[in-house]
Amino acid sequence: MNRAFNRKKDKSWMHTPEALAKHYIPYNAKFLGNTEVEAPKGTEVVKDAVRKLKFQRHIKKSEGQKIPKVELQISIYGVKILDPKTKDMEHNCQLHRISFCADDKTDKRIFTFICKDSESNKHLCYVFDSEKCAEEITLTIGQAFDLAYKKFLESGGKDVETRKQIGGLQKRIQELETENAELKKQLQDLEEQLMIAHVPPVGSISTKPQSTDIFDMVPFSPVTPLVPVPASNGCPPPPPTTLPPDISKDLFGAEPFDPFTCGAADFPPDIQSKLDEMQEGFKMGLTLEGTVFSLDPLDGRC
Repeated sequence: MNRAFNRKKDKSWMHTPEALAKHYIPYNAKFLGNTEVEAPKGTEVVKDAVRKLKFQRHIKKSEGQKIPKVELQISIYGVKILDPKTKDMEHNCQLHRISFCADDKTDKRIFTFICKDSESNKHLCYVFDSEKCAEEITLTIGQAFDLAYKKFLESGGKDVETRKQIGGLQKRIQELETENAELKKQLQDLEEQLMIAHVPPVGSISTKPQSTDIFDMVPFSPVTPLVPVPASNGCPPPPPTTLPPDISKDLFGAEPFDPFTCGAADFPPDIQSKLDEMQEGFKMGLTLEGTVFSLDPLDGRC
């Protein structure tokens, strides 16, 4: 049952779209941990994961270890899991990778979601204790997913084929830039060899005009730097400055990949693979459920 979208028809969402698109909704919870599961969806899948992690926490509790507290930040960009004191990010679960979300309708504390790991591509089930707001958190994730999917369709998801062509052109431009740099280096080496060959003997004066290259240009000499030509108003132009390259931008000055920003220059050459992955994740959809996870003795307060 896709309760998120059924709930949306019956009752308005809990948060404004601006709150999730421009900011984030924070929640405090205890993090029982995550564990690998075999499927991206299913009530029984998350039930087994909850029982496993609760059992592990029960053992750790008997050894004197406390369940770590975390802060959840939910937005259209994903669910971030942070240390509440240092704000260091422990996990970043992108929404298109989250396929299943469920809360425990018996005690209103335990909730869980399944997310595909970005590096290993394994499905991991995350389990939390949220102090009686499990359903609210799952609905917030559902709303964020709904907004993210709509924005994806409005931007990058509309014209995937166009962006594929743009990515190919950008890659070709990068190859040509590299080839051009190599040709410039070869040309400079040839000019230096010509200059050495035309150096007159010591003490002799040569009236021969200065040699030019194949383009009828005076060869570049690192010994005699170019002198800037004064501006027409008599004021010399400012000295050229060399700025360090911005590592946060690509070869064309584009910002890091943002799936919700429309514009050809904003996407790196590998955009197509990212868009394909997002399309696949959003197409699978997010399923929200309210269920009974477990009624065994380990279900006491963590």
